[in-house]
Amino acid sequence: MSVPLSRDAAWSLLSEWVQSPSLRRHCRCVELAMTAAARERGLDDAEVELWAVTGLLHDMDYERHPDMDAPDGHPRTALRVLEELDAPPELVRGIASHADFLGVSRDSELEKTLFAVDELSGFVVAVAAVRPEGLRGMTAKSVKKKLKTPAFAAAVSRDDIREGAAALGVELDDHIRFVIGALEPHAAELELEGDAGS
Repeated sequence: MSVPLSRDAAWSLLSEWVQSPSLRRHCRCVELAMTAAARERGLDDAEVELWAVTGLLHDMDYERHPDMDAPDGHPRTALRVLEELDAPPELVRGIASHADFLGVSRDSELEKTLFAVDELSGFVVAVAAVRPEGLRGMTAKSVKKKLKTPAFAAAVSRDDIREGAAALGVELDDHIRFVIGALEPHAAELELEGDAGS
């Protein structure tokens, strides 16, 4: 029988596996978006923590195993480690499902939400990093404008962002606003306050 993975235990695990400040920040951003999404759905505290921890740990092995084609590549190593820790199957399957190449369907709301907020969180951070105001006052319009610039944050899949919103049944503008709203209150922690933070 699996055991819940507390947020504190998940943070310790992430800190052990991820040294890169930018990757830690990305994982934290996805955690914040997942937490906000779970609360918006009225889930209980245990479910909210499950969603949060899934977001926090979704890329825990990427720094050490970035080659997604390798047998131990991302996220296969993370899945193995989490299974060895007897983590909840919903968490393990959620992380597996965010990697299209593993062929794990996204069926649950948790799985769909993780996929939907992952790339978009990274893109919102990239936009915030070039704005004088950082996350403060960011609009969906400014994010969509950058989405139309292929050279900006070129590694971020625009198709995944659009597909993620569609899978949740929400308009892209609303989805962008939601992710901004989840991250903006944490701008100082995320070092995305822009000039206001200096």
